[in-house]
Parts: sequence; structure tokens; C-alpha cells
Amino acid sequence: MIPPDRSDATAVRRSLLRWYRSRSRALPWRKSKSPYTVWVSEVMLQQTQIETVIPYYQRFVREFPTLDRLARAPLERVLELWSGLGYYRLARNLHRAAQEMVLRHSGRFPDDLTQACSLPGVGDYTARAVLSIAYNQPFAVLDGNVARVMARFLALRGNLHQPDFRRSIEKNLNLLLSRRRPCDFNQAVMELGQTLCLPRSPQCSSCPLHRWCRAFRFHSPDDFPEPRPRRQAEE
Repeated sequence: MIPPDRSDATAVRRSLLRWYRSRSRALPWRKSKSPYTVWVSEVMLQQTQIETVIPYYQRFVREFPTLDRLARAPLERVLELWSGLGYYRLARNLHRAAQEMVLRHSGRFPDDLTQACSLPGVGDYTARAVLSIAYNQPFAVLDGNVARVMARFLALRGNLHQPDFRRSIEKNLNLLLSRRRPCDFNQAVMELGQTLCLPRSPQCSSCPLHRWCRAFRFHSPDDFPEPRPRRQAEE
């Protein structure tokens, strides 16, 4: 668990946010806090590397600069611009959700979690990401990179496929979340997992959290999180 001393949690937040301000990458979707462009980027980044997404994202928002333009576009054109990213179901749901937002939400990504999760293809993760980044609402965002950072920070055994592990990560992440700056906080933790707290050979000496990281203290960052157990072969 995170140390009960509030000053420690505050120091962790400040160190993380300071690092993010000075070291965050200049990714194209970070230039705007528009709920529409944040949503498009989050959908594209599912199952796809950042470097691959960048040119697709730039072409897509150049062709469809607004949610209304996307909603009115022929599906064939949307799929054409998506070609090469794979997972065409994501593009179809993106198009359907845009049309639904025009009809039911005044052409805007809803700022309510329940309403956001009701959109085609928008799950809990995507809804929380858009609401925290675009609307600065205090929702913690949990993905594989964030889970790895938190598992090492807490020296927590297990993996995301285990309910108890996931609940513990979510509880501690919510305790650590910056309520005033959830947008920057969530992006900072994700950035940390993508650039320093890597699955293999993490760059602990450059990490803004290494002073408080239990895995670093135990000299065992590679032990966290644990791999998902392989299913036994059936005879």
C-alpha cells in the first residue's frame, strides 16, 4: 500500500508531474485537449505502437477535423484512412459513436462516465481516459504500462488478469491520483511506463519515483508484475 504519510504521497505526485512537464514527448494529440481528438487518439492507440499511430492520426484528423465531419463521412472513406492500422472494428465503432454523439449529445463527447460508456466501442478505459485528459475529471486510468509502474512502485505480486491484483492497483492508483491535475497525472504515469519503466531493463536511475519505489529498493524491478501463468496443455 502507499505510505499513510500524506507528505510522501504529495512528494510522489510532485516529482512525477515535474518530470512530466520537463520530459514528456511532443506527441501530436497532446497539442489539443479537444475531447474529439483525445478520443480518436485513444482508440487508435489500442493494440498499436505510438510510432505507428502518429502518421495515421495526423492524416485522420486532417481529413476529419471535427466530430461532425467524421459522423457525416462515408464509412468506406473512414476505413480507407484506417487501412494499415488493423482492427477495423475500432474504426466502425468510431464512426457509429460519432453519429450517435451528433444525434444524442449535441455533437460532443459526453462528460458523464455512464453516458460515455454507452457509446459504441467506448469501454471504461477509453471513457476514463477522455474524461480525465479532455475534461480534467478525477478518474484514474489503468492500462498495462500503468499497472507495471504501480506493481513495481508497490512491489505487488500478481498480474492484471488476477482480480485481487487489479483491485489493489486501482485502489492505490486512486489514492495517488492528483485531484487537481488528473489529466497530467494519468499521462505522466503512462509516459513513465512507455519510456523508463520498461518491461525489460527499466531505467530506474532516471525515474522520478525511484526514491519511493519498493521494487527498486529490493533490486528486483524485473520481478514485477508477474507474467500471466500459461494455461496447461489439455490432453
